[in-house]
Amino acid sequence: MSNTKVDILLLGSGGREHALLVKLAESPRAGKLYVAPGNGGMDAMATPVDLDAESPVAVADWAREHGIGLVVIGPEAPLVAGVADAVRSAGIPCFGPNGKPAQMEGSKKFAKQVMSRAGVPTAAYRTFTDEESCEAHVRQVGAPIVIKADGLAAGKGVIVAKTLDEALEGVHECFSGAFGEAGSTVVVEETLDGPECSLLALTDGKTVVPLATAQDHKRALDGDKGPNTGGMGVYSPVPEHLVSAEELAAMVDIERRVVAELASEGITYSGCLYGGFMLTSEGPKVLEFNARFGDPETQVVLPRMKADLVDVFLACDNGTLTQDMVSWENDWAVSVVLTSAGYPGSYEKGKVITGIERAEELPGVTVYHAGTALADGQLVTAGGRVLDVTAVAPTFEEARKQAYAACELIDFEGKTYRTDIGARAILTKVTG
Repeated sequence: MSNTKVDILLLGSGGREHALLVKLAESPRAGKLYVAPGNGGMDAMATPVDLDAESPVAVADWAREHGIGLVVIGPEAPLVAGVADAVRSAGIPCFGPNGKPAQMEGSKKFAKQVMSRAGVPTAAYRTFTDEESCEAHVRQVGAPIVIKADGLAAGKGVIVAKTLDEALEGVHECFSGAFGEAGSTVVVEETLDGPECSLLALTDGKTVVPLATAQDHKRALDGDKGPNTGGMGVYSPVPEHLVSAEELAAMVDIERRVVAELASEGITYSGCLYGGFMLTSEGPKVLEFNARFGDPETQVVLPRMKADLVDVFLACDNGTLTQDMVSWENDWAVSVVLTSAGYPGSYEKGKVITGIERAEELPGVTVYHAGTALADGQLVTAGGRVLDVTAVAPTFEEARKQAYAACELIDFEGKTYRTDIGARAILTKVTG
């Protein structure tokens, strides 16, 4: 491995990007760190850049002018926009798939077609481009059923409808423009039963290196009630009574088959492939693929990872990734998301945040900033998901206890969080 320092530009502003930045900064190869746009926590570690992160030309030009040796793309929108293509065309290494393979997230229809050709188990589906025929199909099939906007909808374009009325309302919501262009094509899927599991994998287009499993908690309220969110908390790894060795092997095989299928079609998938799986009675089935690290999964996976992230990301880009570049600490991580009151609906911003320093004095605790900003020298809320309070410890129970103890020390007006993150890991496996 080279010891040359590399200046890095990281695109994004959430908890995922803060976790990536912390891990990148640990590398002995990390040179100057830049973030676009960053947040109230990232700005203390890296230089914020005023840059349109979704503009391929702007990102590539800035990176070239500033001698950047690695561009790391955090969120999905720049990937689907083709930022990685432009950066690589400028001769600059980039972590994240090009625009075409990023359609694994950018178009649910594209992803379903790739899965079909790869023989990957997933929910049966149909796609529609007009509301009338979509409604007719939904009435014929009935509920429960899943309605999805085909394109990127910031995590909000999926309606799991338990009744026919909910399903028809979801169809109308998509076609009415609620999700913009993302809803112009609608995917209607059968519902799958079982617990969910996330598996992130790194790949250079040939080799696939699975990362540790994680289990997200999507619903806003305790007991998995309330509306879907971008994620209220997560833990890693998922214990074997919830995900068996056979199920894990099946998920890894599915991700390898997808990368191989794309390669056979002349499409190199380089970066992170994130599989969302339902562990059904018939084995793991794919709910969706994402083309980047998960949020909040990254906030529990990276702290346990033993790897030089700069070397690993460069290897993903130049086709030299090997299995031995990543190993794992024998411990547990639990992350609880602190949100603004009202999330995932409307919420107020600008609430002063205190107590982070005290929280991080607890053993194994790191607080990743998600929706924060600096205003007149004070740290304030600037989003729905505000902070990811992560604890790493030798036992699951200790990690969970420390995470919640840290949550108590942090304060801002309207602070909201679930109190049952990870509770299911203590219980025996339940499907359905």
